[in-house]
Amino acid sequence: MTGTIFDLKRFSMHDGPGIRTTVFLKGCPLACVWCHNPESQPPETAYLQRNDLCVRCSLCVGRCPRNARSLGENGGVRDAARCVACGTCAEICPAEAVTRVGREVEADALVSQLAKDLLFFDESGGGVTFSGGEPLNQPAFLRKMLVRCRAAGLHCALDTSGYAPRQVVLDIARQADLILYDIKLVDPDLHKRYTGVSNACILENLRALSMIGVRMEIRMPIIPGITDTPDNLDAAAAFIRTLPSVPPVRLLAHHHAAMSKYRRFGMVHQLGELDDPSSGHMAACAARLKKFGIEVFV
Repeated sequence: MTGTIFDLKRFSMHDGPGIRTTVFLKGCPLACVWCHNPESQPPETAYLQRNDLCVRCSLCVGRCPRNARSLGENGGVRDAARCVACGTCAEICPAEAVTRVGREVEADALVSQLAKDLLFFDESGGGVTFSGGEPLNQPAFLRKMLVRCRAAGLHCALDTSGYAPRQVVLDIARQADLILYDIKLVDPDLHKRYTGVSNACILENLRALSMIGVRMEIRMPIIPGITDTPDNLDAAAAFIRTLPSVPPVRLLAHHHAAMSKYRRFGMVHQLGELDDPSSGHMAACAARLKKFGIEVFV
């Protein structure tokens, strides 16, 4: 069985307990306007071109097996009708003007690669985290990875928005040791406006997970002027308090590091340059949630 990932980061310290390796799966049904991994949203492998880096060497033109490359006035040109996304252009480009986003991996080979760091995981109480994109967008591959990783003695965490059919969420969650569950906005209209989808199944799936007693941590991104409003914080806290088992909440501060990705991939960041929330503001958001009797981390 194979799946499509777009990144793999070893020695991560912020995607669950201990030292971890985070596997980023391609594809996401949400389109959050503040997305830190915009290249993850399309499910298929993509080749993004930066003509400002193109040195007009013509290597990609001569090596393309489908004759899908040519040189234009501003640099390389791809013929979408001929291109089969083989990756030759990205591999051959000396200036990295063509970037491959996404690669197909075989489940057993990936598990073997992850298991090489088992010593670091055991020493630190860490493991493997599956993130994205939205990992539930590839449920069969994700399930197999979780089963194989746990059989290999690897602690497994799942970082998810919960936007998937109920049975998929429950089945996958039972294979994981820890669920890192995102809540962004509670108001349905605002959620649709800023993420592109309804939050109805997200909140319903969170309640269903709470009922079966899986180990879980709720994560809230603090996006200035959007998710950090008193109304949204109070609504999130009120909803969390109604869950059969109230999990801790971790607040994640927006950071502008992703802006370089938008520039590199020629994408438009819909929010523009946002100021990152200060430590004082993060503490104030945490204090507001704590008034509801919720355990909160920043």
